Amino acid sequence: MENSNLIELKKITREFSMGDEKVYALAGINLSVAVGEFIAIAGPSGSGKSTMMNTLGCLDLPTSGKYLLNGIDVTSLSDDSLSQLRAQYIGFVFQNYNLLSRETALANVALPLSYSSGYPRSQKKRLAYAAMERVGLGHRTQHKPSELSGGEQQRVGIARALIKSPKVLLADEPTGNLDTRTSKGLMELFLDLNNEGITIVMVTHDPEVASVAHRIITFRDGLIEKD
Repeated sequence: MENSNLIELKKITREFSMGDEKVYALAGINLSVAVGEFIAIAGPSGSGKSTMMNTLGCLDLPTSGKYLLNGIDVTSLSDDSLSQLRAQYIGFVFQNYNLLSRETALANVALPLSYSSGYPRSQKKRLAYAAMERVGLGHRTQHKPSELSGGEQQRVGIARALIKSPKVLLADEPTGNLDTRTSKGLMELFLDLNNEGITIVMVTHDPEVASVAHRIITFRDGLIEKD
């Protein structure tokens, strides 16, 4: 039976050294995220939001504590196993889109499949097109990033994150470079994806964007100030 909590953090710390001084970016975090939740993480700069996202994305291991992702103890895995876990469970959405400028939108979306064996070229193309349709860009597959608006580029980034059917979408300031109207459209897309069953954890500095989520967690000084 699958655990109803997709993510469980238990007494997570992340410690950095600054000269002789130890600084805690995360100072004993306990957090559970249920399957299908849509969570916004808010807080001032330096509050621990980015470190938390790196931890959730298995990009940075905690100094101490336990992180369970779908019941798997992330903190006990090798680098190769962590890479496999990321590929299987996590889709990343970035503030700056991180698209390859010389490639078409379709090629950018298909990129994660290039690192996995067992996907014939025709299947990659079909899956990439389906992902672009899902984000409302089926008519823009052959355009380069420079030919797309900021909102369209971010939708391409979301399609890329979705192509391997992740359990959780981690979005770091996904509307940070977008105007208010475009941000609203993007949040409507996130709500649609969440309604389809995708768990979403999103970092944002924008209270209006955060209000779309079902749960807002505020960080301050490496601690959860409000949940």
